[in-house]
Amino acid sequence: MSWLTDADEPYEEYDESDVRIRPNRKGTRPRTKQRPAHETAVPGRVVTVDRGRMQVLVEEGADDERTILATRARELGKEGVVTGDLVDVVGDLTGEEGSLARIVRIQPRRTVLRRSADDTDEVERVVVANADQLLCVVAAADPEPRPALIDRYLVAAFDAGIDPLVLVTKTDLADPAPLVAEFAPIDLPILTTRRGDDLAPLRALLLGRTTVAVGHSGVGKSTLVNALVPDAQRATGVVNAVTGRGRHTSSSSVALRLHATEEERAAGLPAAGWVIDTPGIRSFGLGHVDPANILRSFAARARPVAEPPDGIALADAHDWEIVDRVAGGELGDAGRRRLESLQRLLDAQGGRVIGADD
Repeated sequence: MSWLTDADEPYEEYDESDVRIRPNRKGTRPRTKQRPAHETAVPGRVVTVDRGRMQVLVEEGADDERTILATRARELGKEGVVTGDLVDVVGDLTGEEGSLARIVRIQPRRTVLRRSADDTDEVERVVVANADQLLCVVAAADPEPRPALIDRYLVAAFDAGIDPLVLVTKTDLADPAPLVAEFAPIDLPILTTRRGDDLAPLRALLLGRTTVAVGHSGVGKSTLVNALVPDAQRATGVVNAVTGRGRHTSSSSVALRLHATEEERAAGLPAAGWVIDTPGIRSFGLGHVDPANILRSFAARARPVAEPPDGIALADAHDWEIVDRVAGGELGDAGRRRLESLQRLLDAQGGRVIGADD
């Protein structure tokens, strides 16, 4: 028995084109993996990062230079943005209150300063990007200097391809000579200062470069930054009289522009530089560093502080013979202590401790 009448159309005449398709309530545009090119994006420099929001300097050097607030675009995925990054931004670039732009690209980083939570942690944390100089700030006293921590800073700098520089503060409280002597075997610029000193020698080394300042809490790093950049207004703290430790006063890294004075420009110095102030830390893990770089970093900059014993030819001393050079007396007692410090760094990472008789 058939239910069809002569007026009915047979089912065979229907196809999938006759099926009614309900519209997508979330949108009618098909999804695509193609991302916009953002050809009109404006370049900028990330000056600080705070809880997912970035302050970005755009139109750098122009009359309408300004700092805007931006967030990270979804297309960046899990790629993080750090202070010092050079980025491309789109959206509201007015910099007015309530405006928000988007960072859509991160330019290739020239250098990356990294640290890990400890020496066994291989997960690296990027401190800053695109710095070409590291300013290690230590105090001659209050708190007491820690040469082993300076060694860690130096290894991280050498590993990142960044030139290190050491500044010893609070020299009115203690003689910095013993600390300076500890690093005499290393080709390393070391400056000393006390409150009220002329900072012209330091400024000459900072102008024209992007410098990241690191240091133990309480060494006077933020006070120094405020002296270099008067409108920086970085918070400063004091050292605990009981523990001898400084209190963390800066919670995030910030890039500050250092402008040359008229006298400095007349002397031929660059017109400006960048100083990136970082929060004070009490440890600097090197778990991300290749252990081979630890000895290589120091060996490449080792320099003799005394005449070696008879039979030791400096011309025959190569970078990888750092242990033999120390054993031969070329680097003096300070060189031996530096090698012992490096051995402890290798041991902390589970590496083989190298001895003079290897």
